[in-house]
Amino acid sequence: MDSPSRMLVVKLTSGVEAPERLSQAFTVAATAVASGVEVSLWLTGEASWLAVPGRAEQFELPYAAGLADLRDAVVAEGRLTVCSQCAARRDLSESDLVDGAQIRGAAAFVEEVMAPRAQALVY
Repeated sequence: MDSPSRMLVVKLTSGVEAPERLSQAFTVAATAVASGVEVSLWLTGEASWLAVPGRAEQFELPYAAGLADLRDAVVAEGRLTVCSQCAARRDLSESDLVDGAQIRGAAAFVEEVMAPRAQALVY
């Protein structure tokens, strides 16, 4: 009998002030999506801004894939979530985010990372 597929939960805790960490989190999430893995990418703190249209498009890092392309791949095939407290502190609502992104709280994050088939990474 086949075992259920694994889920990758990636939590990004920094924004453009830590460009390599930011790029790595998005790259890993998008690579997992492209590999057929179920992916949930959580944006917290300053990373929350990257779910706002136009913000990821402004980010550049030499030798790194375009952040907007990586974000869009995750949105298309996985989940992109902004922390509810982080969104509130930045006065963001779901209508401020790219289509397909959502705002959820800590209980939802805990539920995802505690699932028996989940693997969590924090950047």
